[in-house]
Amino acid sequence: MTDPKTTISIENVVASTGIAQELDLQSVAMDLTGADYDPEQFPGLVYRTQEPKSAALIFRSGKVVCTGAKSTDNVHEALQLVFDELRALEIPIDDPEITIQNIVTSADLGEDLNLNAIAIGLGLENIEYEPEQFPGLVYRLDEPDVVALLFGSGKLVITGGKEPADAEMAVDTIVERLAELGLLA
Repeated sequence: MTDPKTTISIENVVASTGIAQELDLQSVAMDLTGADYDPEQFPGLVYRTQEPKSAALIFRSGKVVCTGAKSTDNVHEALQLVFDELRALEIPIDDPEITIQNIVTSADLGEDLNLNAIAIGLGLENIEYEPEQFPGLVYRLDEPDVVALLFGSGKLVITGGKEPADAEMAVDTIVERLAELGLLA
């Protein structure tokens, strides 16, 4: 069996930061090339970076959320681009602290899973499994504090991590628990 940790792939990194001042989003949207601002649809201005690919959601309060990046380095690069663009509009910005809120990863256990047996084996306190509602089993881990979605195909989605190592720990924990229950070959 291939080590499932080698299949871990970061799908999305979400981070937040702030620029410590209120913004006139209408004015920023007019001056910032490529910005989307439609307050009827969404209260923030959306500014997309191409390299690295991400979207910065900029709010009137000065709060900024970056989503869509594929690594923590990409989040920092993308936000630096956003800060530079805002500075070019003569909006004074120091170097704000960037906080990683969520890292979404995927992985593959390399074999089909019996989700009914897993739901029974892991116990109902940490599991949500309603196949009529959603095809995956939701497994809430305590250590690391993440949520894993397990699918019958053996694929996993892990969300809630704060650093890439959380996904590796989660995969190890899941493999260990399923092996203890005799549910992995």
